[in-house]
Amino acid sequence: MDITWIGSLTSTLIVSLISITGIFFLAMKTAKLQKIVFVLVSFAVGALLGNVFFHLLPESFEVIESNTLIAVLVMTGILVFFVMEKFLHWHHDHKIVDAHHHRPKSYGYISLFADGMHNFTDGILIAAGWMASPEIGIATTLAVILHEIPQEISDFGILIHAGFTAKKALWLNFYAALAAVLGNVITLMLGTSFEMLSAYVLPVAAGGFIYLAGTDLMPELNKDRSKLNSLIQLLMIIAGLMLMYFVMGDHSHAGHVHGPDCNHAH
Repeated sequence: MDITWIGSLTSTLIVSLISITGIFFLAMKTAKLQKIVFVLVSFAVGALLGNVFFHLLPESFEVIESNTLIAVLVMTGILVFFVMEKFLHWHHDHKIVDAHHHRPKSYGYISLFADGMHNFTDGILIAAGWMASPEIGIATTLAVILHEIPQEISDFGILIHAGFTAKKALWLNFYAALAAVLGNVITLMLGTSFEMLSAYVLPVAAGGFIYLAGTDLMPELNKDRSKLNSLIQLLMIIAGLMLMYFVMGDHSHAGHVHGPDCNHAH
């Protein structure tokens, strides 16, 4: 049991540290960083949608029997994030805040919440892997690391575009990543029953990512009418999608633990 706890928590902390990959952008001057932000945001759209359609939804279909329930949970996710963003708008409107800043800030916080949910689920998956065996734990950790690197870089881009400083974006990203540690510890304490319950978080998180990409980020990209920039946006969206496809398709599923099915196999 000790090896399971040590291995699982160490793996989760390593995954959480990936959230500070944005540190590579800290050396850039603000003006230069702002120029490439649209590239990061375009990549983020592809990464978010790729995460949804190549990872979260296929995984949901594996662990939840009812297709209707999955559809309801995805729509619930979209509506929950819609209400959250409305609440953030109202909250900022009550304070006297520059109108230019309160909207970008809101989707920055939405991104952090969605990413936190996703990281929470990753922590559960890593714990489940280590509970099955050290080999599966390590394989699951590697799969999570592979999909977290592009995800965290894109999250950093979203936060910068939302109006946060590079340093603040880095810290906020790290705090959201620590949700993985929480999911990990809870799963180690409660065991497989909680792991099965956590499956229902996946489609809700998928709905959150669909909302974020479709209602906040794509409209931001559409404000730029330049033909060259539009082409770069499209190429970066495709790059984000393709990276998620190759990292999170059949390869990552080999390492992921899918609730009761995988446990029965061992």
